[in-house]
Amino acid sequence: MSQKIDLSVSNEFAGIRIDKFLAENIDSLTRSMISKLIENGNVFVFDKVAQKSYKCKEGDEISVNVPKPRVLETKAENIPLDIVYEDSDLLVVNKPKGMVVHPAPGNYEGTLVNALLYHCGDSLSGINGVIRPGIVHRIDKDTSGLLIVAKNDFSHLHLASQIKEHSFYRAYQAVVYGNIKEDKGTVNEPIGRNPKDRKRMAVVYKNSRNAITHYEVLKRFGNFTHIKCILETGRTHQIRVHMAYIGHPLAGDGVYGPKKVITKLSGQCLHAGEIGFVHPRTNEYLHFTSPLPNYFTDFLAELERKQ
Repeated sequence: MSQKIDLSVSNEFAGIRIDKFLAENIDSLTRSMISKLIENGNVFVFDKVAQKSYKCKEGDEISVNVPKPRVLETKAENIPLDIVYEDSDLLVVNKPKGMVVHPAPGNYEGTLVNALLYHCGDSLSGINGVIRPGIVHRIDKDTSGLLIVAKNDFSHLHLASQIKEHSFYRAYQAVVYGNIKEDKGTVNEPIGRNPKDRKRMAVVYKNSRNAITHYEVLKRFGNFTHIKCILETGRTHQIRVHMAYIGHPLAGDGVYGPKKVITKLSGQCLHAGEIGFVHPRTNEYLHFTSPLPNYFTDFLAELERKQ
C-alpha cells in the first residue's frame, strides 16, 4: 500500500522549485527519491501532476504518493554487534566508528542493518521501510556510540514521539579545535541544506529547522577542547555544524573542519556516549552509557602528553 503525504506551501517557500520544497519538508525522503517520484508522476499540485521545474506558490496544496517500498535483497550478515540492552521491543547497540547505519546506493553490505537482520530476523519495525528496518534515529558513519533500534511498530512510534517532543536524552563527547573560553554554552541556530552544496548542512535562516545544542567543557588542551554535547533537537550533522559555526569544528571532520584533516582519526572525533528514554512498553526510564572507544582515548592521551 502506498503512502500519501499532503503539504501546503507557506509564504516562506513561495518561488522555490517543488523538488527543493519537498526535500526541505519531508525528512523521510532523500532528494534523489523525490526526483524519481516527480519523474514517475507521483507528485501533484492541486491534483495535477507536477513537473520538476514547477515553482511553488503560496497556498499550493501538494500531495506526494510514495509507492510501497519494493523488496530489496538486503542481506542478513553475521557481523558481530555490541548490544548494550535488548528485550522483545527494542535493543540498544554500540555502533563502531566506520560502520554505516543502513544500506544506500553503492553500500549495500556491512551496514548495521545487515547485522540487525541476521541478529533479529523478522523482528524489526517496518515503519522506515525495507532499507531502514527498526532504525528510529541515526548517527553518522564516522560517529561511534549508542543507537536505539525498534523491534516493532508500537515501539518505533513511541520512541519517535519522544524524539519529536525532545524528551529523548542524547549526550555526546567530542574534541574540537581551539580553546572554548566559556565553561558552558548553547548554540540555538537553525540548520538546513547548504544552498551552495546540497550534500552539506549549514546554519541557514530560510528553509531550515530549529536546532539546539548544549555544550560544556570537560578539559582544555590549548589548541583543542574536550567537550560534552547534549542534543535538544536531532538534525543531520547537528553537533558538527553548530560547533563549526561558533569557530570550533570537530577534530578529524573533513567536511566542516579545516582542509588539513587529522587523518589518523578517520573522521570526526565524536562519540554518542549516553542515551536515555522511557521504555514504550513498561514506561520505565532507561539510561545507558558507552565508554569512549580507543581512537578517542588515544587522541586524548596524545593531547595530554603535548600539554
